Amino acid sequence: MRPPLISTIILSLFAVLFGHAQNHYEREYRIKKSQFPEKALTHLDDRLENARRIRYYREIDGTNSRYEIHFKKDRLKYSVAFDNKNNLEGVEIEIRSVDIPNDSFSKIIEYLSLSFRKYRIRKIQQYYSADKNDIETTLKNAFQNLLLPSLLYKLIISGKKAKNYGQYDILFDAQGGFVKIRKSLPPNYDHVLY
Repeated sequence: MRPPLISTIILSLFAVLFGHAQNHYEREYRIKKSQFPEKALTHLDDRLENARRIRYYREIDGTNSRYEIHFKKDRLKYSVAFDNKNNLEGVEIEIRSVDIPNDSFSKIIEYLSLSFRKYRIRKIQQYYSADKNDIETTLKNAFQNLLLPSLLYKLIISGKKAKNYGQYDILFDAQGGFVKIRKSLPPNYDHVLY
């Protein structure tokens, strides 16, 4: 081989490895209530009254892990996340596209149309990011389902970029502006026996 060809191959390998390392893959595993941190549950004691389908999860994201509790209350599906130190990370509420203001949703659709050849929206969530200094206000705003300027929308989509399909988590701000995209793994099917 010629020297320029060797360096081109080596640079290509580094580019592929570095590009692949930018994906953050996360997996959720269902756990028992006894495995969920009690201190984190104290924030939700009064809010879990009349809640149904309460499920506890541990999510592992390469280097980090966190705990989530999923439940249904007042016809809404909630997901509340805590970090390893029992600090609230945020609250997600599953919504439909009609729940997003029209201007914001049209900007989101415009971004998706420009970024993907084909796409299908799998899930839309309102995301209330936790204020470390005032957890109670964050929880109050989320459980009142308020539309605030600090609100984020998380879309989980299946989409085709160049040639490959993938599943993506995309964050948008309250005005429909793009914030962040992350490629995600398909759901965990470890519980299926063959």
